[in-house]
Amino acid sequence: MNTIDLTPLYRNSVGFDRLASLIDNALTSDTKTNTYPPYNIEVLGENSYTISLAVVGFSQDELDIQVEKGVLSVSGHKEKVKKERKYLHQGIPNQTFERKFNLADYVEVTGADLSNGLLNIYLVKEVPERMKPKKISINQVDKALGHRKEEKVINNKDEAA
Repeated sequence: MNTIDLTPLYRNSVGFDRLASLIDNALTSDTKTNTYPPYNIEVLGENSYTISLAVVGFSQDELDIQVEKGVLSVSGHKEKVKKERKYLHQGIPNQTFERKFNLADYVEVTGADLSNGLLNIYLVKEVPERMKPKKISINQVDKALGHRKEEKVINNKDEAA
């Protein structure tokens, strides 16, 4: 297995250590990918998203959604059926699952609903005002230096007097 050295990414960036760690984890994770339950991630607007999971056969009581340290976890636990069933074909999975989604900074879960076998989880990205880009004015060097020279001349006259 080839490994990729991410040292330059850590060395040439500030504050992207979480991103580099995510990339590193994705590259070193096992190759078996769990595909159950299937899901969609939909962009609703500039800063709003929906994750839809197909959870056919699960009731609201059997589903759990949690957010901790920037990771959204969705799990389903099927109750054991007391009565034994005989199937000719069982295509609808009846299994426990857990799905995890890494959330970007400032992405918050705003709600969830279960309808027609789809669990919809609503997310919104709200960047605080202090984190939004701001314009920095640039002073003109000639004026700044000229101003300092004038101050020096005035200070020298005060000392002589």
